[in-house]
Amino acid sequence: MPTTPPTAPPNTPPWHGLLGAAKSNAGAGRFAEARALCEQVAQSYPDDGAALLDTGGLLLSCGLLSEAEQVFLRAQALAPGDIRARVSLANVAAQRADHGTARRLYAGILGAAPDHPVIRRNALTTQEYDPAATDGERLAAARAWGRWAARRAGGPHSRPVMAPATGRPLRVGYVSADLCQHTVGLFVKDVLAGHDPARVQAVVYSAGSVDDWVTDAIRHTTTFRDVRALDDAALARAIRFDRLDVLVDLSGHTSGSRLTALAHRPAPVMVSWLGYFATTGLPCLDAVLLDDAHAPPGMEAGFTESIVRMTQGRLCYAPVPFAPPVADPPHRRNGHVTFGSFNNTAKLNEAVLAVWARVLGAVPDSRLVLKWRTFNDTALCERIRATFQAHGIAPHRIDLRGPSFHKEMLAEYGDIDIALDPFPFTGGLTSCEALWMGVPVVTWPQGRVVSRQTFAFLSQIGLSELAARDADDYVRIASDLAGDRARMATVRASLRNRMRTSPLCDVSAFTRELEDTFIGVFEEASRSE
Repeated sequence: MPTTPPTAPPNTPPWHGLLGAAKSNAGAGRFAEARALCEQVAQSYPDDGAALLDTGGLLLSCGLLSEAEQVFLRAQALAPGDIRARVSLANVAAQRADHGTARRLYAGILGAAPDHPVIRRNALTTQEYDPAATDGERLAAARAWGRWAARRAGGPHSRPVMAPATGRPLRVGYVSADLCQHTVGLFVKDVLAGHDPARVQAVVYSAGSVDDWVTDAIRHTTTFRDVRALDDAALARAIRFDRLDVLVDLSGHTSGSRLTALAHRPAPVMVSWLGYFATTGLPCLDAVLLDDAHAPPGMEAGFTESIVRMTQGRLCYAPVPFAPPVADPPHRRNGHVTFGSFNNTAKLNEAVLAVWARVLGAVPDSRLVLKWRTFNDTALCERIRATFQAHGIAPHRIDLRGPSFHKEMLAEYGDIDIALDPFPFTGGLTSCEALWMGVPVVTWPQGRVVSRQTFAFLSQIGLSELAARDADDYVRIASDLAGDRARMATVRASLRNRMRTSPLCDVSAFTRELEDTFIGVFEEASRSE
């Protein structure tokens, strides 16, 4: 049953209760009910720009792209000078993998609001998904952001005094808006818990609004600061007060980033790690932590930061405690091989779909399961099926699934024999979870850090032969694996143990090397003073 609107407190908009009920339904996975309530708000308050923007935002978060787009267009018509509707329309385009439109919209928005932090970072992050964005364009945009952030912070700031670290633990701060059941939170929580207090004292600056079981785990193993209400200057003051040695940014230019506060240079040494996949462009960042697989020689030219390569890997993976057991190979019950990808549809550009169609063409009677929240959108589903049909793949071979809760999503890997990785933006946590659920991932590493994530994971677990050199090799690897049922079964049965015994899942060894890395970067900066 749909949730009924609660009684609104005084001074709240009249549509607030309806939209609150829509959010409750969406949070419970009742998307039809959420859509109906959103339609009621949009129809009842057609001249209220705030109602339309909030309603469109909820529809977008539910993956209902077409409905969200129509609401945002109405909001834009009401207030053509309000950039919020244009930003939202750019986000809709990006979720459709229409990066040309998203880029054009962001260029116009930046012209109208060049000092808006969210717009500037969105424009940078969108480029990482866009296969048409060149390395030069991406670096130039990041450098321009860095110059802007430095000016906004009052110009370049000198490095704070570095206290000698001999005989004491290093004070390391981590700042992020994603310290929850998010990719960053899931990757970092066990590292934070694993710090040796004799070597590192961890202080966490949480800038996000979500507070869940991951947040609780982090709160209980670190000195935890809730900084979501602080502006940049206040956050910088709070960090200075804690007298850190090293400050670690976990967000880069992703949603909720506080990277502009780091332009105030509140800690002696500052590094970028984990949550971003390119240069930040911020000149005062000392280093970015990567590894050989993510950053082969020559990658330095694309970064304003110094690249520090970790031998253990750029990150480590710890599975969620509610992951179900590995299912039997689905081809045994289906009689056909099923490929799949549970990646963000923003990654599914035309070149990706074309290569995946070639894979399906090379494996007769095979199927493809794609899963993301935007497959709640009927128009997007029709476009994806039409694209495959134009490449000769019948629509019945394409299974498009909307969102589900995390545990149920993991169980759906029981329907997949082989995962197909998108490019140039490959899977991160998605690939780790596919592998943990016994599903091998075929990938194509390219020139960007973000294109090499799955390749790095496969290299760590001894399956780098699943990484392709080019599109033809991608099709060959996927079709050869699909044609070898015995190998598929062996890989599926062995993947969890491969991961458990690999550097990818060795949290203790990774955390020790991370501590060594922080100490080394701090000592290097001390020698340069």
